[in-house]
Amino acid sequence: MGEGDRLLAERAAVLSQIEALTGEFEEVVAASRASNADDEHDPEGATIAFERQQVAALLDAARRRLADVDAALARRASGDYGVCESCGRPIAPERLAARPAARTCITCAR
Repeated sequence: MGEGDRLLAERAAVLSQIEALTGEFEEVVAASRASNADDEHDPEGATIAFERQQVAALLDAARRRLADVDAALARRASGDYGVCESCGRPIAPERLAARPAARTCITCAR
């Protein structure tokens, strides 16, 4: 699979994850509205608030991952894909295979 294919596959996977998490978040919010839970005094309230924050954090991480993939696609279009943003050396193909949106070589990532 070529770098462009990996990036496009990664982008499609992230978009699918964002869609699923958005639906899950909306379900949690709707469930909290439908219940009479008082987050401060109801033992179930803390669970609802925790679920909402957990899904929100996962959604935020997925959106950051999408931004990273989009940035990698832009670097590919400009000819800078696979070049470490820190030191300017090539990023190892193995690293790009594992993390197609990698911005740095493994040495600089450490």
